[in-house]
Amino acid sequence: MNVPCLLRAENISKSFPGVQALNKVQLHIEKGKVHAVMGENGAGKSTLMKILIGMIQPDEGSVIMNGKKVVFHSVHDAIKAGFSMIHQELLPFPELTVAENIFMGREPVKGFAGWIDRKRMYSDARLLMNRLGVTIKADRRMKELSIAEMQMVEIAKAISNNAEVIIMDEPTSAISGKEVQALFNIIRDLTSRGIAVIYISHKMDEILQVADTITVMRDGKYIASHPAKELTNERLINLIVGRELSTIFEKKDTRMGDTILSVENLEGETFSGVSFELKRGEILGVAGLMGAGRTEIMEALFGLRKIKSGTVHIKGNKVNIRSPRQAIRYGIGLISEDRKQTGLVLSSPVKHNITLASLRRNNKGIFLHLNKEKALADAKVKAFNIKTASVNQPVNYLSGGNQQKVVLAKVLLNDPDIIIFDEPTRGIDIGAKTEIYKMITALAEKGKAIIMISSELPEILGLSDRVLVVRNGRLVKELDRGEATQELIMKHAMA
Repeated sequence: MNVPCLLRAENISKSFPGVQALNKVQLHIEKGKVHAVMGENGAGKSTLMKILIGMIQPDEGSVIMNGKKVVFHSVHDAIKAGFSMIHQELLPFPELTVAENIFMGREPVKGFAGWIDRKRMYSDARLLMNRLGVTIKADRRMKELSIAEMQMVEIAKAISNNAEVIIMDEPTSAISGKEVQALFNIIRDLTSRGIAVIYISHKMDEILQVADTITVMRDGKYIASHPAKELTNERLINLIVGRELSTIFEKKDTRMGDTILSVENLEGETFSGVSFELKRGEILGVAGLMGAGRTEIMEALFGLRKIKSGTVHIKGNKVNIRSPRQAIRYGIGLISEDRKQTGLVLSSPVKHNITLASLRRNNKGIFLHLNKEKALADAKVKAFNIKTASVNQPVNYLSGGNQQKVVLAKVLLNDPDIIIFDEPTRGIDIGAKTEIYKMITALAEKGKAIIMISSELPEILGLSDRVLVVRNGRLVKELDRGEATQELIMKHAMA
């Protein structure tokens, strides 16, 4: 059965100064289908979506909706034509209610004076939530909601716009497995109503589960479109990176050294009874559901959270870590889970971000030694293969994978003995992931002690020598590399 083509983007090209972002790209979206768009960071996915939603104009090419050529001069034009986009980084009005967020700028009015009809607005919001099968109250303030609940509100807003095409950009990057399945159920309901969903994600297992069709882009060019059921992980990786990857994880058996970190009965506000040891050259995986307390435990070890009781020994010496500065002095480095919020100063250039945590190296009295700073940053950009026009480029213009490499360069500049990676590959493409995996294993081979928190069980299993499972703020299971499986980890994480 032929499904009507709702949207066609034909020969879309777009250039920015010095960069060909898109080169004759095409995209065909069918009514009532989920169409995934995949590619490495910098492949052109975001630029294409910005064109579809009216944020920027193409240099050439056309967008055809329901058989008619359309030109969007603004996001408002695109919304009127039936487009809506749910961004990866949600920007709600936190002090306003769910209903007020849904109908912001489109509030129903009554009477000649045009007063907002609040009764109707809240009634309409409740109807939308019921339609989605979501039990979020319309009068709750957005700041009270979880990330997953905020996404549901964004979907409700899209439906209220009578959207025919909904773009979802990395919609599962910050929600748990249970919430992912709830989102997929809503997506299936949307497509059953004839709404088309353009789904952007780096998570191949999710893509193969939810998508009907997959389009791959590379270096600003259209590569191929295939029915999802015809693709495997290996074939998809090959299309994305343009080469065969014989292995993503190149974990080698490393010779572990002495115990460098010992934690006994650690207790904080959200965790208790935490005890474990870490050896030099070891990669210790930390698994568990989101909200289980994984990040909180490691932030306490880095001095970001208060430790109520328990002991920490580093290199056999008892330490009392009360701040990140102390943690760094004791040889601990942290690559945080949210690079944009806590890992980088986005408006600052690459060089400042790299040298931020080690300014003393570049001091000349009370002033920065600018030439020394630039030389150091240039060396790290080369060593970490950071793709940037120069070290003076603001870091917010870099792709996600390259931003993460800047964070790595910054933390490793202090040469820590213990390195905590919290979700090291969140929101980055398969090529950048592979590079970061190689960096982690190389650090372990050099004798560095690694703690790696991850929600992606394949990377936990692919890199870890041991796995700690966290549930409700407690370590509930320790698994050796040989016995750890996805099923066993999930059994203990959810028990």
